[in-house]
Amino acid sequence: MKTTTLKYKKLDYILSVPDDFSEDRKYPLIVFLHGAGGRGTDINMICSNPYFEITSKYEFDAVTFAPQCYANSWFDIFEALQDFIKFAVSHKFIMTEKVYLVGASMGGYATWQMAMTMPHLFAAIVPICGGGMYWNAGRLKNIKIWAYHGSEDETVFVEESVKMVDAVNAAGGDARLTVCNGVGHNSWINAYNSKELFQWLFAQTNNHEVCEVKGFDNQELFG
Repeated sequence: MKTTTLKYKKLDYILSVPDDFSEDRKYPLIVFLHGAGGRGTDINMICSNPYFEITSKYEFDAVTFAPQCYANSWFDIFEALQDFIKFAVSHKFIMTEKVYLVGASMGGYATWQMAMTMPHLFAAIVPICGGGMYWNAGRLKNIKIWAYHGSEDETVFVEESVKMVDAVNAAGGDARLTVCNGVGHNSWINAYNSKELFQWLFAQTNNHEVCEVKGFDNQELFG
């Protein structure tokens, strides 16, 4: 995989593409949302995130856009994050029917919420050690979900993921939860190391209304 540091408006981000990447091909898109430890303006913190360190060995035939939160939380810049995701999807090399959202901790909360905010956009999401507004989970019934959480997490209790997954399924959705026994807050290590998870992820296709994103001027990939 090749990674490049780029900027869209106020958001610095990492773009990861396959070694044989071509702008003339179409690729699945993963938008990755880091946790609170990655906040700031040092993009190297995102480059060294376990997501990239672990998943680089898989040689995905997919691209990842990973923005850095410069504020206290993703929710402080939620509209900017929405705009960024639409920007990512608008690139001509993106398969709009295969757009995925993966986030851990603070990013896990943002993953749940962003999927509820733009449910038409995502084929599947992977919220890790997060939580959300389970009373609004019906908005997720058309999105495939695989959540991860550590059984011994004392930062975000596992019940947060249990509530969300149960609420999605009760609304007629398709959500599953992997509880990592004996694991604390860093259940993202288990998630990123699961080849099964990513095989499942890339098999998901958006079969509901796909939003065609227009109105964005695509920058040159490495410009």
